[in-house]
Amino acid sequence: MDYQVIYLRGKVSKVFQEPQPNGNKIIVWGSDTLTDRAVEIEADLVVLATPMVPHASAIELAQRLHISTDSYGFYNEAHPKLRPVETLTAGVYLAGAGQGPKDIPEAVSQASGAAAKVLQLFSQDEMKASPLVASVIEELCAACGACVEVCPYQARQIHPVWHIATVNAALCQSCGACVVACPNKASQVHNWRPDQILAMVDEVL
Repeated sequence: MDYQVIYLRGKVSKVFQEPQPNGNKIIVWGSDTLTDRAVEIEADLVVLATPMVPHASAIELAQRLHISTDSYGFYNEAHPKLRPVETLTAGVYLAGAGQGPKDIPEAVSQASGAAAKVLQLFSQDEMKASPLVASVIEELCAACGACVEVCPYQARQIHPVWHIATVNAALCQSCGACVVACPNKASQVHNWRPDQILAMVDEVL
């Protein structure tokens, strides 16, 4: 205790006012994380941390890059444990407060991880694409354009001469939205067809 100030490392659970004869008193409930004990403090003044919100253009940028955001507008990672700096769009990585509120050491650590992913990507002589890309059965395609509308990565278009849906394999991220939207079942994902999945289930069982 210095200058009648108590320093505690803890977490606050509730802040409320309690009527007193000489006016309302601010009560703070929390826990001391070092001793794991409940704490109740009568405070004269409570200063709340300034909240952090994403930039107004964050949603627009996410739509341009085809990456998802949470309910607050921060960018979502592919997996919080296995792929913390990657997004569901190949080649787009996250670092810093764009993913959410972070302190400086955490932001620097994440930036180092994202830079390592980029170096790993460019250290190869050839780029390897995923074998799970969408394809079109030409005999079943009616060129209705349903798959073009639902594709979030703009990887599909209707061929102006052949009048069938085509797939840009470099842009396809194997989300399967086109497979669900196609009314004629002309859209499929390579190496992920229903008969292949059923065959794997039979092997497991």
